[in-house]
Amino acid sequence: MAAFQLRDYQQEAVSKVLKHFKKTNESAVIVLPTGSGKSLVIAELARLAKRKILVLTHVKELVEQNHQKFESYGVTAGIYSAGLKLKETQHQVTFASIQSAARNLDDFNTPYSLIIIDECHRVNLASTDLTGEHSVDPSKGLLIDKSQSLLKDKAKNAPSDESKESAGKLGNSNQYQQIIDKLMQVNPELKLLGLTATPYRLGMGWIYKKHYRGFVRTQEKRPFEHCIYELPLHYLIKKNYLTKPNLVDATIEHYDFSSLRANASGDYSPTDINHLLNKNPRVTQSIIEQVIELGEKRQGIMIFAATVEHAKEVYSYLPATLSALITGATDNAERDALIKAFKRKDIKYLVNVSVLTTGFDAPHVDMIAILRPTQSVSLYQQIIGRGLRLSENKKDCLVIDYTGNDFDLYQPEVGEKKPNSKSQPVQVVCPSCEFPNIFWGICDDDGYLVEHYGRRCQGLVYAPHIEQEQQEQPEQKISESQCDYRFVFKECPHCGGENDIAARTCLQCFEVLVDPDDMLKKALQLKDSKIIRCAGLNLTRVTDTDTGKGADKLKIIYHDEEGTELNESFDFARPIQVKAFNAIFAKRLSAKLNVQLGSTESFEVTTLDQALKLENVLPCPDFVIARKQKYYWRIKDRLFDYQGKYRKANALK
Repeated sequence: MAAFQLRDYQQEAVSKVLKHFKKTNESAVIVLPTGSGKSLVIAELARLAKRKILVLTHVKELVEQNHQKFESYGVTAGIYSAGLKLKETQHQVTFASIQSAARNLDDFNTPYSLIIIDECHRVNLASTDLTGEHSVDPSKGLLIDKSQSLLKDKAKNAPSDESKESAGKLGNSNQYQQIIDKLMQVNPELKLLGLTATPYRLGMGWIYKKHYRGFVRTQEKRPFEHCIYELPLHYLIKKNYLTKPNLVDATIEHYDFSSLRANASGDYSPTDINHLLNKNPRVTQSIIEQVIELGEKRQGIMIFAATVEHAKEVYSYLPATLSALITGATDNAERDALIKAFKRKDIKYLVNVSVLTTGFDAPHVDMIAILRPTQSVSLYQQIIGRGLRLSENKKDCLVIDYTGNDFDLYQPEVGEKKPNSKSQPVQVVCPSCEFPNIFWGICDDDGYLVEHYGRRCQGLVYAPHIEQEQQEQPEQKISESQCDYRFVFKECPHCGGENDIAARTCLQCFEVLVDPDDMLKKALQLKDSKIIRCAGLNLTRVTDTDTGKGADKLKIIYHDEEGTELNESFDFARPIQVKAFNAIFAKRLSAKLNVQLGSTESFEVTTLDQALKLENVLPCPDFVIARKQKYYWRIKDRLFDYQGKYRKANALK
């Protein structure tokens, strides 16, 4: 069989991997959309490898597919998969299922130079909800779980299909960590590469820390350190490498899942879903009638149901001779037979519950009906990806979402949760390093940015440093770190340092930061204390005639929703008072003005007249705390960027 010819982006991805691992052993991810040919990239990397490598994935279909692509080069590789009835490790390249490899760790005692993980978004950090016992591999950024007892208890108490999905995600992640840990014991220089179309997980966000375009996704631990290559979905559709998705809102009936509440892991309870669906029995029938009508001229239709009970109901409304139902409980032999019949087009409608979102390749699929709710953009993209492969007589893929999943296929809503329905991705330039951040934000009707919800600049800044290693000529290297500019922050009362608004310990002096809820609770208990939930502020000039002495001052009046007021004054004739005003407001004022003006300048107020002009833009605290003096209330604290259990002004009770 002739070898495949790599496309330009596939060759570029391979080159990025080679370049990265020549410089470092730190783990890496490449992001290629569903249908872009990740198997070919894996095959080329395996072909170029000079030492043993292991290619891992979670389903036997992908093991077989990746193995076939590799052997198309005219070389031989091994398969290690119980599902494929082969356990070969003698070859230079082995394609293995993670379940089989993790159950037989002693079969992998020889040194491997590289692990490639396909669908690597399934790799997760071990959760502290499962166990408190972890060990860390700092070079790989992986947290290795040493106990799965609570996982088993959770799976035991969950409904069958959902428990399999949940246990599979967590169990597989621990299995990945086990095989990585095993191979690193044999070869500490082991390299780790992941491939995925969706580099994020529900509850975690991004699965890597740093992006090759020069920005930081997070400072927290992640399964991978670097994203070294990423290809946008738009490119593949524009170049006709993928079929265009035709995204259509449900026109007749749809489900209203808005009353459902997600659990801690972001999933919905199957019991709650079934209860809701059972209260609206006619909706599913009307939906399937529309699916049949719209799919009359379609070749292959995949329907993604919410639960097993729901899937059985969906299946009951479809033509029996043209339909199939697959769940986690479907026998493997029966499942394989149904999938083959669907690929031969003997079956037109394929209903499934959480089992055909990855590792399933049927290019003729040209219609997808989404009947299950999800908070996972990764799952949403994987579902739609089933219909984007090219096929004969296929012009587009009709996608109808009957659940109101509010995701943008081309602009993944990940990292930070969408603050509200009006939010959209906006660009915010950092005043310090000028990096163009992408945050959630709100624009007015003319498209101008009103506000954004970014906390810290995501830009990477580079600085040379000298390494003196018993050399006459010191070696200069370039270090990289995240820009330290914060758009919102919690100020340390001990050293004045800026910290994330959720921080508990100061990054500069390591003192414990005062919890705003504790501060409010303590103030509420004091008889000589007053707190207002600040709804706005006003600025006014206090003249000599008002005070009878001294220079004019700036008076700031804070008021709550009912008109209760607290106030403070700043004398701009005194430098120490000017400094105090700027310490409270200047940084936050700069961030706010930069948004409105599109500037990167830092603003400091130096005169009273200048301050008075800022009444409409001066940042307003969420709470103001004052203590009773002899004749007046003296403001002690102002809480900005508050996130806690107490309601803020103008928010719903």
